[in-house]
Amino acid sequence: MKRKLIAAIGVATVLTAVAACGGSGSGDSKAKSTAGAKSSGTADFKGKTLNVWLMSGSNPPGWTKDITAAFQAKYPGATLKITVQQWDGIQQKLTTALSESTPPDVIEVGNTQTPYYAATGGLKDLTSIKSAIGGDDWVPALNGSAVYDGKQFAAPWYFASRVVVYNKKIWSAAGITATPKTQDELFQDLAKIQAKGTKDAFYLPGQDWYGFDGFLLDAGADLVKKDGDKYTANLDTPQAAAAINLYKKVNSFGTAPKDKDEATPQQSDVFAKGDVGAFLGLGWEANGAITKNPALKDQVGFFPFPGKTADKTASVFVGGSNLAITQGSKNPELAQDFLTMAMSDQFEGEFAKESGAVPNKASLNTNLQGNAYGEAASAAAANGGTTPLIPAWGSVENPPNPISTLFMTGVLQGESPSAAAKKADTEIDKRLSQQ
Repeated sequence: MKRKLIAAIGVATVLTAVAACGGSGSGDSKAKSTAGAKSSGTADFKGKTLNVWLMSGSNPPGWTKDITAAFQAKYPGATLKITVQQWDGIQQKLTTALSESTPPDVIEVGNTQTPYYAATGGLKDLTSIKSAIGGDDWVPALNGSAVYDGKQFAAPWYFASRVVVYNKKIWSAAGITATPKTQDELFQDLAKIQAKGTKDAFYLPGQDWYGFDGFLLDAGADLVKKDGDKYTANLDTPQAAAAINLYKKVNSFGTAPKDKDEATPQQSDVFAKGDVGAFLGLGWEANGAITKNPALKDQVGFFPFPGKTADKTASVFVGGSNLAITQGSKNPELAQDFLTMAMSDQFEGEFAKESGAVPNKASLNTNLQGNAYGEAASAAAANGGTTPLIPAWGSVENPPNPISTLFMTGVLQGESPSAAAKKADTEIDKRLSQQ
């Protein structure tokens, strides 16, 4: 099954789009609350607590402080409680929370997971309020993962692509004066860095699944294929073999574990030590490294993972998150108003500006100007895609993810791509058939 490309993001207009309101306080004129009298009377919400779950890395301090202050100013009798969750194990945690009688009111859901939670009935149908929360101007390609069975079950929030995060000092010491434009140039540069004594010229853990998905996309590998009215696994292909062999080659330029993901240990902490040439990561990871080691502040640079030829960067997985109201929310009107606030030009623009993430409207892309990660990520995202947007895919990614544990680690530890793929395909098919 071909996975939708995200070329429609509008990243080509990042530096030329019409200037957007990135913090004027006026908000989006189209994103007015439709909660009616209940929203205008704060007494209706006095004593209420709106529980919002956000993921680690999705709560930049400035944005979090400002949206909390704006919420409390509008609803002085209510409380906004933002709880930061870790990505590791979040699928099971969300599944459990959504089945309980008092789930969180608003949740951040990965764009690849939204169809799964929508299909299982955990998310509130937002179709009737899409316009009210600012949906008329959302980029259609970015909104695709928030729609299931023709209905709007979430609001597209932000999007990001992994880029090469590198230590300028280490690259310069190896005599490298320009970032590589092709994969051959990249490997030549990494060899130079290793020759200078840097063991981790490129730190790439063996189970960085979303990073690897970009390699699969670039190789033209389809993770699943349609078989009648169902989907079946499709990893045992020449395209997937090419992708994992390229991944294995990059992994060989460092000491990253072959059987762990990018959070074990957290790769930003590894990079923070100052002796790593580069890693494949996101803006918040680079910021985390700088926070841990401020000496890196002026040494961190970014560039898209290069393609085979200089005219096109490699494909990347365009990850991101949607915001959704849970079906069991006890405060649906208050939750809607929070969504309206978060989706407004003011706060969507501020989030993009602070985090470097691609916003949900093309008109807000100018907020990425001057953000080195944002500019690199937006360039990479022009050639990006997603995992299969089918409900059953959520089960495939539940830990232990067979793609990372059986296929990726299997090949990196010496199995042939075909043998490892067959094992992974068997498990993937089992999970797909359970839906």
